[in-house]
Amino acid sequence: MARLNPGELEIDLFCKGLRIDPSCRLDRDARLFSRTRAGLGSGLELIIPGDLKDIWMNAPVEEDFCALSPYFLRWEEGRGYHVVDTRSDEAYDVTIPPQPAWYERTTSSGVPMSRVGVLQGTYLGIYVSEACMFWTPQENANCKFCTSGVNVGVNEVTRKRVRDVVEVARAAKEESGVTFVHFNAGYQWEDLPEHTRAHGLNRAAPFVKAIREEVGLFTGVQVAPVLPRDHWKYDWLVELGADHFSFCYEFHNPEYFERFCPGKKRHLGQEAFFAALEYTSKLLGKGKVSGEIIAGLEPIEDTFRAIDYITSVGAFPTVCIFRPLIGADLEHYPSPPYEDMRRVFEHVWHAMVRNGIPMEIVPNIEVSLVVQPGDAAYLVERDLRWRAYRAKNAVLRLLARPLVRWKLKPHPVRASATDHPNLPPRLPVAEGAERRDGEAA
Repeated sequence: MARLNPGELEIDLFCKGLRIDPSCRLDRDARLFSRTRAGLGSGLELIIPGDLKDIWMNAPVEEDFCALSPYFLRWEEGRGYHVVDTRSDEAYDVTIPPQPAWYERTTSSGVPMSRVGVLQGTYLGIYVSEACMFWTPQENANCKFCTSGVNVGVNEVTRKRVRDVVEVARAAKEESGVTFVHFNAGYQWEDLPEHTRAHGLNRAAPFVKAIREEVGLFTGVQVAPVLPRDHWKYDWLVELGADHFSFCYEFHNPEYFERFCPGKKRHLGQEAFFAALEYTSKLLGKGKVSGEIIAGLEPIEDTFRAIDYITSVGAFPTVCIFRPLIGADLEHYPSPPYEDMRRVFEHVWHAMVRNGIPMEIVPNIEVSLVVQPGDAAYLVERDLRWRAYRAKNAVLRLLARPLVRWKLKPHPVRASATDHPNLPPRLPVAEGAERRDGEAA
């Protein structure tokens, strides 16, 4: 078996998982296993060095399928950590990023910082609401691959306070070099007027504004899409400081969407995701919005169609290799074959090039949960078109430096996170709750 390059090794580890040799000292060398948010960050953070770029990934280590993996992680004195492939005895040197010191600290209100936000690669991920309401007994319509309903409130704080989030984001920026914070939430609703029932954007608004004003980071938001009549909310979030939106529609094949995402089918439908994706891509420009899909459950031809659609509207595809998470309904479903997933990410690269979608313009955003489009540069021929595309992105990175420097400084925001002509009257604040610009604890 030929030696794999860094991109190929990343894909194969996502598909097959990783065993841990007794020689490893992960309790002192590695980040804690963070079973938070949807659950994809529940594995071992590691870095695969390469000539094009170093690849960050969150390797599965605890799921059932990992026990049969041909790969194991070993530590040796004088050499450090390496992944060994028992099929070929090939050994691949890797780096294990250490746990940041701020994980061990608490916020000024006494909340452990690691229960507010976690690093997933080099970015900060924060879930800003209670568990997705698709998990409630009256709904019983959770996505079959997700575990947010068993993580939120157990491994992380159920409802974050703005002040705690600001303190964690500032620590992550100053001590871990974070440039990007990603806010997400499951499906939420309250007894509000009908046009605002799916109100994840309302929940995210105070956090987005606070990060822009008090920390200075690029900010992404991933919540359930609103109906077209409420698309003004995306403009509003941009005014507050949002730089990126992502939409998890998961499957391009409508039958698989209904089968594995019953709540999204019942309350939203695929068209809501498509409409929001297209609207925000036009609003922000090429490469600043992502369509998130899962590869390895629906037919591969449908995954190709998803990639083609996402890139055709100016967005970039965030493709997650299906991972049978502990606690998910699909916990015992098989992980996909490497050969199929390699084809998927070759397709991602070619679609990005064909549609001129820029990538990796903002520094230090490495997402360990997925194979990033930039990682796919390892999978294709390094021909003239490959070199021209990479050169174009290098020029864009250079031109973006002044904007990046500006964005990474705190700036005042004139827009309000609660007062807007189209917003309904404010809800009353529960007794004992803290409010900052309308946010209830």
